[in-house]
Amino acid sequence: MRIAVFPGGFDPVTNGHMDLVKRMTHLFDRVVVAVVKGRDKGSLFTWEERVEMFKTAVEDIPNIEVEMFDELMVDFARRKGAVAIVRGIRAVTDFENEFDMALMNRKMAPHLESVYLMTNQDFLYVSASRIREVARLGYDVSDLVPAHVYKALQAKFS
Repeated sequence: MRIAVFPGGFDPVTNGHMDLVKRMTHLFDRVVVAVVKGRDKGSLFTWEERVEMFKTAVEDIPNIEVEMFDELMVDFARRKGAVAIVRGIRAVTDFENEFDMALMNRKMAPHLESVYLMTNQDFLYVSASRIREVARLGYDVSDLVPAHVYKALQAKFS
């Protein structure tokens, strides 16, 4: 069984994330969406909220699990029996960061492949941080995130 891990903060999950995860289901037998606990920057949504939002977003898609993790990504992937870590790339700036991360991951876990999917052109400008920023300022992001995420954003900023 080919298992992939799709790690991220997902603060919040966007339609860009959803496009990627749906495409992964055609490449792998199982996809584990791995929601990282924290980052240096503050999160809008709690760890639990981010996990629940992604679970709701993928509830109708078979072969996808959503889990929390707070350890080295390669250790989490190893525990899950993954053969790949999958990431999305929007632009050259994403590539530079992902390239460094892939090299470090390969050093720590040579058996894991780093797989990159190009973002659909409809989502090139969509990032969770940009969504948070414009939603906070009152822009309607309903076409950029799943409906339940839009409601959660409205509740946070009302």
